[in-house]
Amino acid sequence: MARSKTEVYEEFKSSVNMTKTEMEKWLKSAESTSVGVKKGTNSDKKINSSGPESTGHESGRMIVKILDKKKPDLSEDDYVHMSRVNAYIKRHIAQKPSKEDVETSRWRYSLMNWGCDPLK
Repeated sequence: MARSKTEVYEEFKSSVNMTKTEMEKWLKSAESTSVGVKKGTNSDKKINSSGPESTGHESGRMIVKILDKKKPDLSEDDYVHMSRVNAYIKRHIAQKPSKEDVETSRWRYSLMNWGCDPLK
């Protein structure tokens, strides 16, 4: 069953815990561009930050635009992306590494590209 816009919006607001300003600063960092699956590839294991933009980084830029809008100004495309963000964050949070230092982990950096800092 499809979720209502209200449900998608509320989940997005609770899942995305970074502000627009935090996201903009994060997306400019080397850590942000160092993680994620790059377009045209199927792995993030052999990536350098000068290659194509990762899916998560692109998503982060879209999240910044969504965070800049008032609820009545959100488009259908915004709601589609918010649903995608909600699903990614829920799935990725469940994959928390057990042995890694979370603060500097690729897991955390990837989540932050999607607007969720698990240390907050």
